[in-house]
Amino acid sequence: MFGYRVPAPDEAMLISGGRRGLGGAPFRVVTGHGKFVLPILRKTRFLTLAMCEAEVSEKCVTRQGIGLTVKAVIAFKVGNDHESIVNAGQRFLSDQDQMSILTGRIFAGHLRSIIGSMTVEEIVTERQKLATEVLETSKAEMAKIGLTVDSLQIQSIDDGDTGYIDAMSAPHKAAIQRQAQIAQAQATQASVEAQQVAARNQAEYARQTAVVQAEYSAEVDRAQAQAAQAGPLAQAHAQREVLAAQTELALRAAELRQQQLVAEIVKPAEAEAERIRVLAVADAERMRIQAAAAASHDRVALDRMLIDQLPQIVKEASAGLSGANVNVLNGADGLSEIAAGLVSQGLTILDSVRKNLNGEDGAAGTGAGTVALRGYLGPKDPRGDSRNNGTSSSSDGPVDVD
Repeated sequence: MFGYRVPAPDEAMLISGGRRGLGGAPFRVVTGHGKFVLPILRKTRFLTLAMCEAEVSEKCVTRQGIGLTVKAVIAFKVGNDHESIVNAGQRFLSDQDQMSILTGRIFAGHLRSIIGSMTVEEIVTERQKLATEVLETSKAEMAKIGLTVDSLQIQSIDDGDTGYIDAMSAPHKAAIQRQAQIAQAQATQASVEAQQVAARNQAEYARQTAVVQAEYSAEVDRAQAQAAQAGPLAQAHAQREVLAAQTELALRAAELRQQQLVAEIVKPAEAEAERIRVLAVADAERMRIQAAAAASHDRVALDRMLIDQLPQIVKEASAGLSGANVNVLNGADGLSEIAAGLVSQGLTILDSVRKNLNGEDGAAGTGAGTVALRGYLGPKDPRGDSRNNGTSSSSDGPVDVD
C-alpha cells in the first residue's frame, strides 16, 4: 500500500516529522511491525540492528616496559532497547560504518590502558582475564553510544624483535622438549618391547602351529598306516576265525568220534565185562553151594570111596598106554619102572585129592578135589565102566624110557 512501510527483522525504522518520539526523541522508533507514513510530510530512515565487527591492532607497553603488538576482534551491535536505538540513531544514522571505526578506537584505548597495568607473563598466560577487563571498562562507554559488545577475542600478542616471549617460553619449551624426548624414548621402548612381544608371540604361534601340524601329520600317518594294515588285519582276523571254526569243528568231530567209540567199543566191552562178572559171580556162588554141599558129607565115607577107586585110577592111567607105541629099552626092568610110575602117579593124585578134602583149601578146596577126582575117573559109562575124560591119551609116537 502506498505510504505503508515495514522494517526488516534486523532493522529499526526511524520516522521523523510530526510528533516527537518517546522520551523527547526527535523521531519515532518502529521495530518488528509496519507503519503508515504520510509521504512528503514524514521521512523514514532505517538503522541496522545486525552484528558488526571491528578489528584492533594496537602497540601497547606492559608494566615492565616491554612493547607488545596486540590484535583483537570485537563483535558488537546496536542495542535492542528503545534508548540504545535512539542513541545509535542520533550518532550513526547518516554514516553507519562509523560504528566499527569508533568501536575499534574505543577498545584500542582501553586495551592500552589495561595492558599497561599487566606484565607480559600475565598477558600471555591470562588472555581471558585481559579480555574480561577490557569489556568491563568499555561497557559504560559503549552503552552511551547505543552499542553492546557480544565478545572480545585476543587473537595474537607479539613482542617483535625483543624475544622476551620466546625467552620466557624457553624453559617451558625445554621442559616440553625433555618431556617429549622422554615420551619419545618411552614410546620407542614400548614399541621395541611390543615388537619383541610380537616376535615372541609370533615364534610361539609358529611353534604351536608346527606342533599342531606335526600332530596332524602324525595322525594322518597313523590313519594311513591303519588303513594300510586294515586289509591284512582283516584277512588275518578272518583266517583266525576260520582256524578257530575248523578247530572247533575238529574238536566236535573228535568228541563225536569218541562218543561213537564209546558207543561201539567201550559200552559193549563194559556190557560184556559186566556179563562175565555176573556169570563169574553166579558160577562162584554155584561152586560155593556145591562146596558147602560136599562138605556136609561124611569125610570117612569119602575117603573110603577114594581108596576103593584107587585101582580104577591106576587102571585108567595105564589105559592111556594101551594104544601107545612104547619102546622098552631096559627089558623087564623098564617094564617094572613103568608100572611103578603108574602106581606112584595114582598115589600122588589120591594124596592131592585127600589134602584138598582135608581142608587145606577150605570148603572150596573140597569141592575142587571132588571135581578133580571126577576128572580122573571120568564119567560113568552106562555099561558100568569108566571112560577117560582127557587125562590119558594115546600117543602115536614112541615113548622112550631110560
